[in-house]
Amino acid sequence: MEFRNIVDLHTHSVISFDGNDSCESLCSTAVQKGAKVLAITDHCDIDGADLDVMKLCTQQYEATKAVKEKYKNELEVLQGLEIGQGIYRVELTNQVLQTFDYDFILGSLHNLDKMEDFCFLNYYDYDVYELLQKYFEDIFKLSNMDIFDSLAHLTYPLRYIVAREKMNVDMSKFQNIIDAIFENLVKNKKALEINTSGLFMDMKDTLPNISLIKRYKEIGGEYITIGSDSHFAARVCQGIEQGMQIAYDAGFRNVTVFRKRNPILVPFV
Repeated sequence: MEFRNIVDLHTHSVISFDGNDSCESLCSTAVQKGAKVLAITDHCDIDGADLDVMKLCTQQYEATKAVKEKYKNELEVLQGLEIGQGIYRVELTNQVLQTFDYDFILGSLHNLDKMEDFCFLNYYDYDVYELLQKYFEDIFKLSNMDIFDSLAHLTYPLRYIVAREKMNVDMSKFQNIIDAIFENLVKNKKALEINTSGLFMDMKDTLPNISLIKRYKEIGGEYITIGSDSHFAARVCQGIEQGMQIAYDAGFRNVTVFRKRNPILVPFV
């Protein structure tokens, strides 16, 4: 179906350690692609030993504030941040949230405590099921904390375990804890992200996939955000309409955007 309100709530500018293009480039591309709302959510992997968190957040906040003002007549720009591993440094995470007046916070885990990003692990050196159990246990802890608005790429490790290494994973083994995560999201009025980046990887699927999105809906989930996870301006809005179709097929009729961290339901059509 045709979607009228295109929104991308997960993008990275050059301010992210792995970003490539300016906030200005992200916004101009979003306008060209007909987006109504764009959230710029640069990485703040808050457990990084060498990261000056407050310096990064100040730079990013000022850059997003500038484009928010510049594009106000063409595009709604949300000043956002993706806080990675916030559960491991809660005091610093809260300091960031109290210092800056964000519109939108993504919560994520890219690594377990004192470990490398899942991207860098050699999965033949680990019991994959033990890794995933620990990952979902920590996501469960995150889901019960008020340090984010939308839970990003719930099945993040599958990018590497399934898409890259071609390992089969029986996700049914984690259904109970995933249900508990969804229950926390519903209870705490948090959103679940449909991350479309996996559509363009070997896995050819969203993170999480439609079966988990349907389960979130069954448990009472109301708030869905959709994000491309683009690290290049050219990929802004990539897969967003497919993500919206998946959300629609799962029973949702609205996408959620956030203003000053308050959820706003926006009809798909």
